[in-house]
Amino acid sequence: MGWKNDLQKLSDTLKQQRDELRLQLHLARQDVRDEWDDMEDYWNQFKHKLDDLLHDASDASEEAYRTAHDIGEDLKDGYQRIRSRLKDL
Repeated sequence: MGWKNDLQKLSDTLKQQRDELRLQLHLARQDVRDEWDDMEDYWNQFKHKLDDLLHDASDASEEAYRTAHDIGEDLKDGYQRIRSRLKDL
């Protein structure tokens, strides 16, 4: 169950970052908002993949875990980029 906990922690962290950034977006420039929209699409992909993995844990492969984890890490990087851009405003 280690990978489930790992992905759940990653999901919780990403959700918190996402919520914090959403609050700051009302002050953002359009290019930052466009990047946010792209990240929202990616977030939905991540949540779908995570939900599939958590519901079908017996069939989960290492490759499926790695894919979900990689998407999560990309999201984390994207949220950090947006956070940095918002600080520069």
